[in-house]
Amino acid sequence: MTYARKVDANHSIIVKAFREMGCSVFDTSRVAGGFPDILVGRNGKTALVEIKADAKAKFTPAQQAFMLNWQGSTVCRIHDIEGAINLVKTLEK
Repeated sequence: MTYARKVDANHSIIVKAFREMGCSVFDTSRVAGGFPDILVGRNGKTALVEIKADAKAKFTPAQQAFMLNWQGSTVCRIHDIEGAINLVKTLEK
C-alpha cells in the first residue's frame, strides 16, 4: 500500500478554517487509492474534500480513478479559505 508523501502547504490552514466554522474534520490524507484528503461533516452532512495547492493543480491518476468510480457524493476540490466557506454554506442548506 502506498501513502501520500506530503500534503499541500495549505492543508492545515484549510482544515483549521473548517474546524473554526464548527465542522467536524477527519484527515484522510494518508489513505491510499486516491481517496480525498479530508472528510468534512456539518449539519448532518458529509463532504469528501480534495485539497489542492492552487486552482491550477492537477489531480493524480489515482485521484481521477477514485472520482470516476466513486458512487457516493461528488468530491469537492478546495484550494483556499473562500472555497471552504462556500462548501460550509452549501452544507448548511
